[in-house]
Amino acid sequence: MACVGNTVGSSWKIPATTLSKNRFCGGLSHKVCFLGHRTWSTLSVSSAPESLTLFPRGNFVTSASIGVNGKSDDSDLSGSDNGSAKDSERVVALVIGGGGREHALCFALQRSPSCDGVFCAPGNAGISHSGSATCISDLNIFDSKAVIAFCRKWGVGLVVVGPEAPLVAGLVDDLVEAGIPTFGPSAEAAALEGSKDFMKKLCDKYGIPTAKYRTFTNDSLAKQYVKEQGAPIVVKADGLAAGKGVIVAMTLEEAYEAIDSMLVDGAFGSAVSRVIIEEFLEGEEASFFALVDGENALPLESAQDHKRVGDGDTGPNTGGMGAYSPAPVLTKELQSVVMESIILPTVKGMAAEGCKFVGVLYAGLMIERKTGLPKLIEYNVRFGDPECQVLMMRLESDLAQVLLAACRGELGSVSLNWSSESAMVVVMASEGYPGPYKRGTMIRNLEEAELLSPMVKIFHASTDFDSNGDFIAAGGRVLGVTAKGKDIEEARERVYDAVQAIDWPEGFCRHDIGWRALHLRQLTNTP
Repeated sequence: MACVGNTVGSSWKIPATTLSKNRFCGGLSHKVCFLGHRTWSTLSVSSAPESLTLFPRGNFVTSASIGVNGKSDDSDLSGSDNGSAKDSERVVALVIGGGGREHALCFALQRSPSCDGVFCAPGNAGISHSGSATCISDLNIFDSKAVIAFCRKWGVGLVVVGPEAPLVAGLVDDLVEAGIPTFGPSAEAAALEGSKDFMKKLCDKYGIPTAKYRTFTNDSLAKQYVKEQGAPIVVKADGLAAGKGVIVAMTLEEAYEAIDSMLVDGAFGSAVSRVIIEEFLEGEEASFFALVDGENALPLESAQDHKRVGDGDTGPNTGGMGAYSPAPVLTKELQSVVMESIILPTVKGMAAEGCKFVGVLYAGLMIERKTGLPKLIEYNVRFGDPECQVLMMRLESDLAQVLLAACRGELGSVSLNWSSESAMVVVMASEGYPGPYKRGTMIRNLEEAELLSPMVKIFHASTDFDSNGDFIAAGGRVLGVTAKGKDIEEARERVYDAVQAIDWPEGFCRHDIGWRALHLRQLTNTP
């Protein structure tokens, strides 16, 4: 899908009728996409292309001159005539990050009636190609001054921070101080994810149910505790470890090796000056998400992730190999329990500690087999990946307005609309992941796979272009093949049909995503 290659610069005249109620995409150094519902005649680009390419998934991100009866007035395209949200505040959004989660957020923001345009920094090749956002690959997301300057230059009215690293680094603090509405927690509040020890101590203080644990900085003392407790047992890196800092040790030897790897060998660098040794909980894992504005919490729909790399939940933990929504294990009754016993005490506790939480609370839960009740395994302070993909496929509300309400402390008056359909995502990863893997392998037939059904969407987690303009793998988890269906069976059929259509010999995926939900349906449908 080609876009017109031009950089932002001088004026380029276009017949007013050409772009009326159409979408146009252009840009070379920064691909710039426009979404317009008014007739306009002058675009700010460097030179006229030989041909004009209409791009039906483009987004408006900058200003143009509007032609009315042969006259021009310097106005942008964000007025009440643009889109259907005539009573809503118009907004241009910037999504920080460049993975599958961020692609899904861009996709949802692009569909928001009040959102006039979406930037993504740094983004990736797939996000840019899909037209879900204009990717700004050279914007340093760890340079707050550069991000603030970009927002002011382009009139960004909402920043959504996807990954954990810039959150912990304090990007949100700086943007909020500059007066830019930003969805995400402060650096202090991000310690809920940045330090598992901090999260555990908060649970102790405010009576939030979690697994029994001890924190250690000394490897010998940690091993002695493991020996006393026995296996299976869980060893966790205290800090950020890209989703790989949790080892479920089935033997004492595995636990000792994990402790040595973290505390002695420094496998995760500065993430591990401490380890948490945690009791092994038996039951079913589930993900619970809530939007938080500092005082109020609004639950999202349920989702369930698959952490292990192999079919049958075998092999090492990963960042997530697939997910589906809704998750039958989280009944409405259980969701109420989670809100009352885990989410709301956390929100109140953080406020009492002087660091109000604004953003997404992503609670990793274990529904204990022996009690049927939830315990908190861990918190993430951003949308989960790949759970975000299925949630954004099902969300029907205006995401831009919901997130702005969270930024302003107004979630108490917000309700969410969701599709009644099910959604599933299957992650396709580079062979070898989560261990060493090869980069640069070619991926073909992505457009063909996405065209199998209008209910299929491929989110790009880590792709790039080679010198011929073909997609190549640029990381471990590379694609999130996602589909909706009337039920989990139909969503699963569609998603695996799309996976089959993708030509990527060096990629792999799990073939049993959704097995728990399917098994439960079979049980409940059995006479």
